[in-house]
Amino acid sequence: QVQLVESGGGSVQDGGSLSLSCGVSGSTFSIFTMKWFRQAPGKQRELVASMTAGGSIGYADSVKGRFTISGDNAKNTVSLQMNSLKPEDTGVYMCYAERGPVPWLTYWGQGTQVTVSS
Repeated sequence: QVQLVESGGGSVQDGGSLSLSCGVSGSTFSIFTMKWFRQAPGKQRELVASMTAGGSIGYADSVKGRFTISGDNAKNTVSLQMNSLKPEDTGVYMCYAERGPVPWLTYWGQGTQVTVSS
C-alpha cells in the first residue's frame, strides 16, 4: 500500500520561505507522476506543481519562478521549495501520486497547512 506523508508546513511572513516534503512509502516515487495541490478556505483545489516519471516539470502560473518541485531518490521524497511567499499562497498543501493507464492508481497525502501573513 502506497502512503504519502507531508511535512514542513507552518506559518511565515509575507516574502518568507518554506519547504514542504512528501515522504513516499510502499513504492518508489520515481514511477509516479507526483503533484502538489493546495486548497484555500472557500476555494477550489488548485494544482501547484507537477513532476512526471519522465522528469517533466510544470507549475501553475501563480507560483512560477517562486516554487520549485524536486525529488530525492535516496530519501524517496518529493519536495516543494516555496520562496517569496504571499498571503494568497495560504492553504492546505497536499501531495498526490498517480500512475496509469492500467491499472489507474492514485494516492493522496493528508495535507499540511501553510499560512502566510501580511
